[in-house]
Amino acid sequence: MGVLIPCIIAGGAGTRLWPVSREAAPKPFMRLADGQSLLQKTLLRAVELDDVQALLTVINRDLLFRTLDDYRAVTAQKRPLDFILEPMGRNTAPAVAAAALHVASRYGGDAQLLVLPADHLISDQSAFKAAVERARRLAEQGLLVTFGINPEHPETGFGYIEQGTAIGADGFNVASFVEKPDAARAQAYLDGGRHLWNAGMFCFRADTLLAELAAHAPNVLQAVTACLDVSRRLESEHSVQVELDATAFAKAEDISIDYALMERSSKAAVVPCSLGWSDIGSWQAMRDLAPADEQGNQLRGDVVLHDVHNCYIDSPKRVIGAVGVDNLVIVDTPDALLIANAASTQDVKFIAQALKQRGHDAYRLHTTVNRPWGTYTVLEEGARFKIKRIMVKPGESLSLQMHHHRSEHWIVVSGTARVVNGEREILLNTNESTYIPAGHSHRLSNPGVIDLQIIEVQSGEYLGEDDIVRFNDIYGRVQDAEVAG
Repeated sequence: MGVLIPCIIAGGAGTRLWPVSREAAPKPFMRLADGQSLLQKTLLRAVELDDVQALLTVINRDLLFRTLDDYRAVTAQKRPLDFILEPMGRNTAPAVAAAALHVASRYGGDAQLLVLPADHLISDQSAFKAAVERARRLAEQGLLVTFGINPEHPETGFGYIEQGTAIGADGFNVASFVEKPDAARAQAYLDGGRHLWNAGMFCFRADTLLAELAAHAPNVLQAVTACLDVSRRLESEHSVQVELDATAFAKAEDISIDYALMERSSKAAVVPCSLGWSDIGSWQAMRDLAPADEQGNQLRGDVVLHDVHNCYIDSPKRVIGAVGVDNLVIVDTPDALLIANAASTQDVKFIAQALKQRGHDAYRLHTTVNRPWGTYTVLEEGARFKIKRIMVKPGESLSLQMHHHRSEHWIVVSGTARVVNGEREILLNTNESTYIPAGHSHRLSNPGVIDLQIIEVQSGEYLGEDDIVRFNDIYGRVQDAEVAG
């Protein structure tokens, strides 16, 4: 049996979990009650498996540094840590094809690929490990293995897998994949005992997957192969980063691995399992994770209630008062508030979609935005001014840049700042400041060993984050003028 390469796929915006999940900080980065993100939990689940040779992550290129921060916070990873960086989402078939081509080239065609969505929750690690071992035995027989969750109730929000004939003691051939059913059909599936929830996890040998793609989805395989041939690679002793070429990757069909391959292949198999699994697909799924008080309320944060029943209230930053309400979901963030009937949480996506159509920043960004060097938080803004708090991690540096339409004042709150301001380079300590006129090249760095905190006051005719010209950047973002800092 070949080595095991877990492949974490982090795609999708998680719009049903707005306002916490946003385009630049999507669902995998959501923190649960224990402080860990769904992405971190997926990583920890993967590293505890046997025979893991390396870890592969497929993620949007703009989320690389945030992903690395999440990984470093929970594990000192000694195995190779590979990344495939997507310029845009093209669904799971191109992502899995790229992963299989990378793994076959780097670790051999007999290497087994374990595809794990980055935004699912599994509470029973021992059951997960046992299911993976069963899947690996089936994959070694040349099968494309998916994981089916034993259903606990008649769920209409999931796709289903119908079990066919048994394959020894490890699993079953797939009789059919079924779209999300209506309530009556979901109940019939539950009563019949032959249908499983489709968990979107897979296990297969890299060479088997590539052969089946060539037979059933050759256009996907050819497009991704051509893309990898012209994509940039950055290699180090323990890591490879493949940044997919945007023009070539856009030619790959936007299609899921289920539609492109699993529903067409005669080699599809399923491992039934009970893992304490949730796809955390809505705020209702989030509330199912939390214990309720005597009135059926689930609360996070400083909440004051009077005559309130069956409500989920999440407000970590501000006091929330509620009076005389029932069956609501209330989620508060610094710049956006969601109030929804608990029975309608699947429809939250329509709010996120409407914000996107308007071009509203609350679809993409939080008030605190992560960057490779740290974070910035918008504290206040109005006509011709914006005030930010900027945190730069020790040893990190913003790009050398210039703005056409705004000037900036920087005031050091804590730490030490190294500042390039035009032709000058200066060190600023706490309570010291500098002024940067529009048109001046400038750079902010943290030469110290503690976080650098500054307040930035911008003023000018235009204060958009796209008013930036980069001259030099240690993170390779000179071409990405749309990314601030």
